[in-house]
Amino acid sequence: MLGYNLKIGLLPIRRWIKEPPKRIGIFQSDYAVENKKKTVKYIKERFTDEITEFVDIDFLNEEGVLFSEEDCDKVSDYFMRQKIDALFVINCNFGMENVVGLVAHKLKLPTLLWGPRDRNFSGGIRYTDTQCGLFAVSKQLKRANVPFSYIENCDMESDIFAAGLHKFLAVATMVKNFKNMTILQVGTRIKPFSSIMYNELELKEKFNVNVKIFNLAEAIGELEQIYNTRRKELEAYLVWLKNTFDCGDLSDEYLKKMLAIVYYYEDLAKRNDCNIISGECWTGITLGWGANPCLAMCLLAEKGIYVTCEWDMHMSITNILLLSATRGKRKPIQGEMTCRNPENDNSELLWHCGPFPLEYKDEKCKPYLYNTKPSFKLRDGVYTIARFQAEKGKYYLLGGKVSTCKGPETFGTYMWVEFKDLPKFERKLIEGPYIHHMSEVYGDYTEELKEFCKYADVLFDPAEE
Repeated sequence: MLGYNLKIGLLPIRRWIKEPPKRIGIFQSDYAVENKKKTVKYIKERFTDEITEFVDIDFLNEEGVLFSEEDCDKVSDYFMRQKIDALFVINCNFGMENVVGLVAHKLKLPTLLWGPRDRNFSGGIRYTDTQCGLFAVSKQLKRANVPFSYIENCDMESDIFAAGLHKFLAVATMVKNFKNMTILQVGTRIKPFSSIMYNELELKEKFNVNVKIFNLAEAIGELEQIYNTRRKELEAYLVWLKNTFDCGDLSDEYLKKMLAIVYYYEDLAKRNDCNIISGECWTGITLGWGANPCLAMCLLAEKGIYVTCEWDMHMSITNILLLSATRGKRKPIQGEMTCRNPENDNSELLWHCGPFPLEYKDEKCKPYLYNTKPSFKLRDGVYTIARFQAEKGKYYLLGGKVSTCKGPETFGTYMWVEFKDLPKFERKLIEGPYIHHMSEVYGDYTEELKEFCKYADVLFDPAEE
């Protein structure tokens, strides 16, 4: 099961120079402790929510600040017991780069570095030199082989700080889910779909991706049981379906068989504590059960269960990354590169035969079933387009943003989007490792995708440079 809850360890640090009983002037501890109190309080009050928790180190000493190498193991062990998901290093003055390196190296978690802007120059003395210390701390992190994120030296009340912290929270969620990923695969790919090949063993060894494969014969048996034992639920669901979609001349029996697939995938996901399924959507279920699964894929997204098309494991992984980038607040879609706009040289049709969630539907159109498959245009706006892909042992993450634009009406679930240079992007797909299957999510999460690649053995590839 994907998780969007985060526990962030706050690690305030300061410079310590042996000068009893107390250092005065530059690096005086009083000013660092004042920074610590203000920033920790501000972060907890402004950024704590139902899925975000912060853990401080007030247990350590009267200051709640780390400055001694002797305390590094105490702090690391405490954060481990607290089961934090990421570390936030707060440079309260110049800091102590060595303690940061020791703690971060031991934890091996996504790490964020920031320090408040130097503002106190009273009496001709600088008391903090926070920015100067950030340069030193960053080099110690690099030498300890600790990937890290950074918010520029700024005031904590600034928009820059808020944007940087929210981005880091998204990236930490991506890393958390990427390292604990389970994907259910129903059926295996059919002969013509060689483009969606993937290396299951390599995904397991390299990224700990766990794939559970389910036999189609078992699926057909469970579908028959659902259809025979959950008739009242199917009848009620049918009423909702007809009120929501124009179902044309499809029989009630056929519609209920399509709705039974919703219950099958939902039960499968619950039994296996997983909400990502790589689905069989061409011949197996249709031939064995006598109904297409595309409607189920559309409706399941509304329940927070995501079924990707055509056994595409790399698309499933992309969907997980996009879900995590939004911290579960927005739903991924699977609009593949389909055809160029006849009236716009930089516009492309992102389309698939029905799996898009209703949440994205254009308010002006009523969804309908075309050849049993959901059909509607998506609402306008900015979308992130992405693709996780492997080639010759290397893994890539393509990411960028596109905006919707006008285009011809068509069937299926779709949107027309505009690129800065579509021929260049087309060539990237043709000559690069990617196939035409893409994933999208509403909003721009390009920077989150790029930052995530620091923490995984994945190369970021900008969609448009």
